[in-house]
Formats: sequence, C-alpha cells, structure tokens
Amino acid sequence: MLTTPPPPSAGSDAPTTRELFTVGPDAAPPGLHFLAVPGLRTLLTPGMLAVGDALQGACAQRRFLCVLGDAGVGKTFAVHVVGRRLGELLPLDLRAQPTPADLRAAFHRALKLRGEAPADPGAADTLIRRALAQGPRIVVADDADRLSASCFEYLRFLHDDLPQGLCVVLVAAQRGERRLRAQRMLATRSAGWLHIPALTRDQVPTAVPALHPLWQSVAPGDLQALDARLAGGALRRWIVATHHTQRALAATGASKPDGHLLQAVADRIDGGRRP
Repeated sequence: MLTTPPPPSAGSDAPTTRELFTVGPDAAPPGLHFLAVPGLRTLLTPGMLAVGDALQGACAQRRFLCVLGDAGVGKTFAVHVVGRRLGELLPLDLRAQPTPADLRAAFHRALKLRGEAPADPGAADTLIRRALAQGPRIVVADDADRLSASCFEYLRFLHDDLPQGLCVVLVAAQRGERRLRAQRMLATRSAGWLHIPALTRDQVPTAVPALHPLWQSVAPGDLQALDARLAGGALRRWIVATHHTQRALAATGASKPDGHLLQAVADRIDGGRRP
C-alpha cells in the first residue's frame, strides 16, 4: 500500500483544504507549464498540497521521497513549484536508460561545476561531494523507474556520504512503483511514498476554470463531458485542450468556446474517436 503524509500541523504555513483550486501565490518557473500556454495558472490542487507537506518533511530529514502517479497529473510540476520555496532544486537531466556515469554528468551540470565532468569517476565524485556538502539541496530525478540498480546505489552513496543526508525526490509513473519498491536501500532512507491522483469528476468544474479563464464560460456539465472524452482528470491533457481551443478561437474569431467549437477541438485532439 502507498503511504500518504499526515495533514499539515497547526503551525504549518501550508495551504488548507479550503484553498483547493485557488491560484497559487507563486508563478511557475518559465517553461514548467506544459506547452507554455499563455494564461495558465498555478493551482493549489490536492496533489500540490500533498507534495508541499511531504517534501517539507523530506527536506527537514534530508531523505528520499517517492512521488508516484499516472502521466499528466502534475507530479513533476508540483515538486518543482513547491521545491523552489523550500530550497535549491537540482533537477537531473537524464537520458532514457542512464548509467552512473550519466548521473555524475547530470550532477555536474545541475551543480554548475566548471568545465566538463571528469572522465575519472573518483575525480567526478570528489567535485560533486564537495559541492553537495556546501548546503542543503533538493535533488529531483524524473522518470526514476528508468534508473538501474547501479544508479540507485550511486544515489545511496551520495546520501550516506553526507553527514546529514541528502533530499532526493524520485518521480515516477504509477506503473513504476514496483521497480522503486524493489530497491531495498529506499526502505530505510525514504521519508514517504506519495500518490498523486487525477482530478475527480466533481472537481473538474472547479479546477479547470481556475486553471485558465478560457473555461469560465463553459457549463460544468460540458467540462465534465470533455474531461471524460479527453483528459481523465489529467491537468496536462487539459492544457493540451486549452492550447487547441485558443487556436480555434483565434482562427474563428469567436470570443468564447461554444459546443460546436469544443466538439471540433475534441475531434482534432483524439482524431474523432468517441468514448
């Protein structure tokens, strides 16, 4: 079973559930929103709230945090937005099947170390360990289920080498949970395992108009029908729909989307397939 973090403590400055789907206080970093659609807002979704609480604990303990969920629910987005408030982020830019050498090169780039990463593993590790020891960081590894056992062992080595540990966020699709669970080193070094759910049918009429003002004129039932056809509660899919709807409005000169335009947009996105 997945574990979830406890509710925010009385002294926490994390948002409460009464603030769900309000616009967040901080703008998202440039390029973080999928497709960089103009007008998108950063929402305080249930996933954002859960990541905020869990990551705060993982940072304090300097341990691993595993964030799981289906594609497009906002896992990576939430980790980046919340993480920027808590400390310095080190997102690792990795290829499809990374090796420990790729990890060393990714750390070298993320830490902005001079020159190219040394070819000698010992020399590379000395530079990386010295930089990590200068202050707390939040390492973020997306698609972490792609990492090999030797890559996990390298992350364990860095975590254990620092006297106070290292906060590492492992982000993976739901199907990747089994692979992460198979890494025995995570059992004693993880602050938590967090599942980020998709929006529910009842949440869609509140969340989607808050995500982008384009949807504020669309009836709740139409939003739910569009979600059932295209998005399945995934915010990334709603961003795709927003992008195509903006283009359709510009092409037709319409001021707001009507049923005919939304059907045309849906047909464009899914090729005319019906549920």
